[in-house]
Order: sequence, then structure tokens, then C-alpha cells
Amino acid sequence: METDIRFTHRDLVEQCKSGDPSSQYQLYSLYVDAMYNIGMRMLGNKEDAEDIVQDSFIDAFKNLSRFEYKSSFGAWLKRIVINKSINYLKAKQLPVVPMESHEYHLTEEVVEKTEAMDIRKVKKGIAKLPTGYKQIINLYLIEGYDHLEIGEILDISTSTSKSQYHRAKKKLVEIIQTL
Repeated sequence: METDIRFTHRDLVEQCKSGDPSSQYQLYSLYVDAMYNIGMRMLGNKEDAEDIVQDSFIDAFKNLSRFEYKSSFGAWLKRIVINKSINYLKAKQLPVVPMESHEYHLTEEVVEKTEAMDIRKVKKGIAKLPTGYKQIINLYLIEGYDHLEIGEILDISTSTSKSQYHRAKKKLVEIIQTL
């Protein structure tokens, strides 16, 4: 019998819904590291990531009665962290998706070389991307969202998400070549 991933930690979530602090701590302990990593990828700053994660858990526990197992608890919490990170960046008035002012032209040969690049260089390259490009790369490649979902998260069209991903990927290749 297969286990439906949506019900992972269901007993713990249900105990949290009833206000059990011990269960809340256990659930927090299970997910805090993963959510912190998401915050770091989105914000690039330890203190900001820690703040966003704490705020996300507070919101999650306050709104746990709305959680209906349409996704796993982890996916639901991840969406809260990502949305809070994006809202934080918007509040800081950083461009979420800097667009049309950047054009990059690379040959297919250069793109093929990226497949064999060292993962450390890729991570360093992602860190050096402009904020908007970094968000698209993180949401698509690392977090696994499709362009329709990214469009909803960032309040942009699906085609804008696709074109920005393409540009971000080209910019990433350019950055990595200089490392």
C-alpha cells in the first residue's frame, strides 16, 4: 500500500491544530533547516532568512486550521516561506524581476559546457545573479516550480517567467565563465 505524501506527519499536524506546543516544536524541528535553506536561496542573507523562517512558522501555526492536506505540510510551508521572501524583497524595493534592459547572446556550445561545470561554481554564480534572475533560477531549478506557478508567485505572466528564466540561465553561464 502506497502512502500519500500529502499526509506525511498528519498526526503531528493534527496535534498542532489542537494547540499542543510539544507537537509544534517537533514539527518546527522537522522543517526548520529546509525552510532556512529556501530563505537563504531567496534572500541571500542569514539574518533575513532567519526572520522570514520564524515569521513563516508563526503564520503557519496561526493558520493551521486552514491546512486541508491538498499538498504536504512541507509544500504548504515552503510556499509560505517563498511568498514571505518575495514580499520582503518587494518591501525593500528590490526589483523582483529586472527584465528588458539585459540581453545576453551565447552559442549553443557554451550552454553545453555548463552541464559539466563544477557545482560550486554554479552556486557561486547563482549568488552573483541579480535578485530577479536569482529568484527565477531558484524557483524553477531548485524549488521545482513550473513557469505557471512562478508566474502566480511573482505576479508575472507565464511567458515572462519563461523568458526571464532563459535570460537568467544565460547570465549564469556568463558569470560562471568568469569564475
